[in-house]
Amino acid sequence: SQPRSCPAQMIQDLLVIFFASVLSALIAEGLSWLLIYRTEGYQKLKQAIDSTTKKLEKKKESTLIATQKKGKKKIDRFEETLKNSNREMTFVRIKSMMAISLTVVTLVGVLNSTFDGRVVARLPFEPISLLRGFSHRNLAGTDYYDCSMIFIYILSSMAIRANLQKVLGVAPPSGGSFFPDPNQK
Repeated sequence: SQPRSCPAQMIQDLLVIFFASVLSALIAEGLSWLLIYRTEGYQKLKQAIDSTTKKLEKKKESTLIATQKKGKKKIDRFEETLKNSNREMTFVRIKSMMAISLTVVTLVGVLNSTFDGRVVARLPFEPISLLRGFSHRNLAGTDYYDCSMIFIYILSSMAIRANLQKVLGVAPPSGGSFFPDPNQK
């Protein structure tokens, strides 16, 4: 059985993990801005995606045209252009993703060595077996209510990074997707 942390220590650990997550997101977005967002190629591509998305939505809204063959072909052409633009956007973002990955792996390595085997939180539920690998990582025993650092880090990073991107106005364009919408016919 592993030693229990006192609530004050758990709160301190959670704050350290949370601030590490914030720092990680800030560094990641700083690198993204430096390597991607400020470049002319990204700006043009983002503008093209936004423009094509608006045109596509306008065509789809005019149901009269959408039912005609000519209108359907235009919609298909816009969708193909959007798909290609999103594919290009993915390739533009790859170099930033590599730099971000290196930064995150380094930070997680430091946090892992600091919090290895230490319970940082007590969950109010027992996680499903699929999540136990993260929630109970490097913890001794089988009390799955105990939570490790990596679970808290992953959850806070996902929430912080997505919201930080929205606040900074650099969230990826929402128009279209590399994968087709299953609800769309």
